Amino acid sequence: MASTPALNEVAPDFSAAMTGDQTFVLSGQRGKNLVLFFYPKDNTAGCTTESLRFRDLHPEFLAANTEIFGISRDSLRSHEGFKAKLDMPFELISDPDETVCQLFGVMKLKSMYGKQVRGIERSTFVIDAHGKLVKEWRGVKVPGHVDDVLEFAKTIA
Repeated sequence: MASTPALNEVAPDFSAAMTGDQTFVLSGQRGKNLVLFFYPKDNTAGCTTESLRFRDLHPEFLAANTEIFGISRDSLRSHEGFKAKLDMPFELISDPDETVCQLFGVMKLKSMYGKQVRGIERSTFVIDAHGKLVKEWRGVKVPGHVDDVLEFAKTIA
């Protein structure tokens, strides 16, 4: 299994299906900064709140030369519906086989209703225009998080 990327190292390249009938290729994104936010599930309260905040601040991220991509294990069909419902201006990456999740080390055992379940630990990564991982947040709490990510993005614009 690949090790998770270390801060200030080039993030490992990957490709994955995303909304808009497109394929995301990390190395194809050079020249702009990227926010990759991993979230547990489409159409859940915390994920909706986080996605809406990224949506609302999207113009400010673009002004900071930063593109946003959401990633979860949901299907492309689910992603397309979630994206349309929230009118998201950015694409969502589908990772049903957890390849990208494993690459970034976001799969964790979580307790839900007293049972242990495997799921995505809400995490956000910023990759700079040269492909280097420059910031990560793990175990994210939604309130205020997207604002923190934007403030960081502005420092590397």
